[in-house]
Amino acid sequence: MKKEIKKIAVIFGTRPDTIKMAPIILELKKEKEFFKVITIATAQHRQMLDQVLSVFKINPDYDLNIMQPNQTLATLTKNAIEKLDEVLAKEAPDMVLVQGDTTTTFVGSLAAFYRRIPVGHVEAGLRTNDKANPFPEEINRRLTGSISDIHFAPTDTAKKALLKENISSENVFITGNTVIDALKISMQKNYEYNDGLLNQITAEKKKIVLITMHRRENWGEPMRGACLAIKKLAEKYPNMNFVFPVHLNPIVKEVVHDTLENINNVFLIAPLDYQDFVNLMSKSHLIVTDSGGVQEEGPYFGIPILVLRKVTERPEAVKYGTVKLVGLDEKTIFKTADKLLRNKSEYNKMASSVNPYGDGFAAKRSIQIIKNYFSMSKIKVKEFIPKKRK
Repeated sequence: MKKEIKKIAVIFGTRPDTIKMAPIILELKKEKEFFKVITIATAQHRQMLDQVLSVFKINPDYDLNIMQPNQTLATLTKNAIEKLDEVLAKEAPDMVLVQGDTTTTFVGSLAAFYRRIPVGHVEAGLRTNDKANPFPEEINRRLTGSISDIHFAPTDTAKKALLKENISSENVFITGNTVIDALKISMQKNYEYNDGLLNQITAEKKKIVLITMHRRENWGEPMRGACLAIKKLAEKYPNMNFVFPVHLNPIVKEVVHDTLENINNVFLIAPLDYQDFVNLMSKSHLIVTDSGGVQEEGPYFGIPILVLRKVTERPEAVKYGTVKLVGLDEKTIFKTADKLLRNKSEYNKMASSVNPYGDGFAAKRSIQIIKNYFSMSKIKVKEFIPKKRK
């Protein structure tokens, strides 16, 4: 096989897509005889992006720094496509890789399409089929899917969604999710937290309930029901610690602090960096969240997850039983969480369920698929198949 080095541009801009792209970038960099990697950060999220880059020791070749205070989605899109087009025109990569469902993802794929550059979509095929939930991510996914040339589907469900949209099966591959690769890189035994309070909380050896809420469609009053349920749970279970890294958005902070402040076993803390968060997650007993990424990460640790949404684009864990959709209704959240916290058999049923999201080799599979695309290799890639937890 002829080894012609191909230039691969990897575009990312937020904390979640950077976490999931990091294993791909690190794996590509190992393959210097095949690939030259160009890393492009839009910095759609600034502070959260920087700390993730630090964890994985990635220094972007281009930092577009497009984040502006209170920018609209339209402004974000305009600024991103103008700056990305300039870089793609200069570098002329052989392929562009984008990840997931952010505005950076969609705009990156569109900019590549305008330059007639093939696009690989990491974490392709996630769908709720409700364009308002999650917003704007569902449409970002669909638009990126219609542009992409290679689709790295994390699960069989995602692959089937793409095939239903008439995408050729020859271009869709089940790789598992790179978020599991990132977890395996980031986990540490006897981890010392950057947030000193977490060292104190974990040292107490009490069961931890971890809460996160940030979804745009849940901002404000919709999330009050979830906060009231957490308050009731904290009062019923005083020997458990409820840890809530509160999103910086003022609308979120107002509701959360108004409902949960000054409760002895509820810790309202600042948002955590990635390593603090995943290492805390690994020590948690229960997770209550509206996050998409946490729905994938929790099953790796065998932790039951209650999802504060009506629908999810990650239905696999619901199917296997490690995730339950509870919406934002106070009574439903309290009743479901209470049952898990007091009923050991119900808890174990969720905790021992199949992890459908990955085995830590998604990046390796993806790189081999790219090699095959460019006829650098003909090694057949075995697709990821979920296995029952041992």
